[in-house]
Amino acid sequence: MFRFGVSQFTSTPWGFERDVEEYARLGVEAIEVCKDKLDEVRFSEQLALLGEHGLEISSAQPSVRTLFPSRTQPEEPGKRAAAFRRTVERFGDCADGVPFILNTGPPRDGNIREVIEVTVREGRVLAEHAGERGASVALEPLSPALMNVESAIWTLDQAMRVVEAVDRPNFGLCVDIWNVWQDPDIEAQILACGDCILVVHLSDWCTPRSFEDCHAVGRGDIPSSVLIGAIHKSGYRGAYTLEIFSRDVPESLWEQGRLATVITDSRDALRRIGERAGEPVSDLLRARSVRWRDYYREERG
Repeated sequence: MFRFGVSQFTSTPWGFERDVEEYARLGVEAIEVCKDKLDEVRFSEQLALLGEHGLEISSAQPSVRTLFPSRTQPEEPGKRAAAFRRTVERFGDCADGVPFILNTGPPRDGNIREVIEVTVREGRVLAEHAGERGASVALEPLSPALMNVESAIWTLDQAMRVVEAVDRPNFGLCVDIWNVWQDPDIEAQILACGDCILVVHLSDWCTPRSFEDCHAVGRGDIPSSVLIGAIHKSGYRGAYTLEIFSRDVPESLWEQGRLATVITDSRDALRRIGERAGEPVSDLLRARSVRWRDYYREERG
């Protein structure tokens, strides 16, 4: 019932071509493309492989996706938003209908207000730029474990306030259940997001041993069926994308020979959840991308 996708972060040890071949073999329907895995010379050629293997682009991760320097992206602020815009441009026609993931980055000297103000201001510019290409921007709140490390927002409610302040039809949310499952009243928060949810990331939580310690769906503490049910009720009809990080931990899921099992176990867990849900799914993504592109064309005359 739910379309299953995989982020290329999940298969970090594999190269782009192997990702495409393995995903197709393992019954993956959509792919979150990570720009860092694309070769600048063969960019278009590699993206063309996706269609040849029946893979839809569910979302994209720019090389620079935080507006402020973070633990994983420590470069100086400089032209970070400009780098984000260049990624959207680089995707060309493939950007149509694709949400590009955005994180705030951590506050400098604890100044969360500064981060929020910059995110709102730059978010409008990024959304307008993406909208001209039929694309969107998906702001991702991260786990409290990553506060002051990768993010300045850590609940869906906080992220929704930014979305409302940006006030652009193609600026929405990336809901990663690993990051938000412990939010108070999480079901109500998800339902309140309505059609602002553009991307959904799946994994599971066992008490982390590092900043990057996720597990296959159904192997941890997250009530995935409850959260996925709420996301579906909110109106979301996109892919459910497995995003696994497994760095700086013993017996990493990224070790040779384990990745295929992680993907198929999560795929099967999502199918079981879908079988219980029982409502048909329709794909609204293409209609939304056309609406966004037309909106910006009308606005700019």
